[in-house]
Amino acid sequence: MQAKHHWQQVYLTKAADRVSWFQPLAETSLRLIRDSGIARSAPIIDVGGGASTLVDGLIAAGYANLTVLDLSAAALAAARARLGPPGDRVHWQEADILNADLPAQAYELWHDRAAFHFLTEASAREAYVRQVMHALKPGGHLILATFAEDGPTQCSGLPICRYSAAGLQAEFGAAFVRKHHEYEAHMTPSGNMQKFVYCTFSFS
Repeated sequence: MQAKHHWQQVYLTKAADRVSWFQPLAETSLRLIRDSGIARSAPIIDVGGGASTLVDGLIAAGYANLTVLDLSAAALAAARARLGPPGDRVHWQEADILNADLPAQAYELWHDRAAFHFLTEASAREAYVRQVMHALKPGGHLILATFAEDGPTQCSGLPICRYSAAGLQAEFGAAFVRKHHEYEAHMTPSGNMQKFVYCTFSFS
């Protein structure tokens, strides 16, 4: 509940376009999702999506089976308000991904930008991996972005774990085959540079 309260307060006290992780357009994520080759009708879940603009880009690109999951009701409400009527076609799920009730083998693509790196305890990361393995279809895709090894050591006042591509591979294990990785320098609304690593895995 402490994490839920933290993120609820963030989105109740800050505009969605002023938080450090804000992107006017989630260009890298959109490109990696497109490059996965999944159909526009394929089920996609954006974990920790909050008020991210990724869902806007996906809708504009014609993706039609979208779930956005986040701890914060305020973040989800901000995204819904921004989208207007098109947001009615999105499944919005307020939940903690570590114990969220997710359908089995339901998603063809799991996307997470900047949620996994907040899991500083091994038991939490193991629970996250179990959730991915439960909810992702065999042959599905995992697109994961975290702070890189030369990225910040904390975010929103909370500690994080920084990763290399090999480090993320080690967290998820042999069932996930890394197909691609790249680095991104993200400029925050306040003008600071943050280094991210993005990895695309296929799930067997």
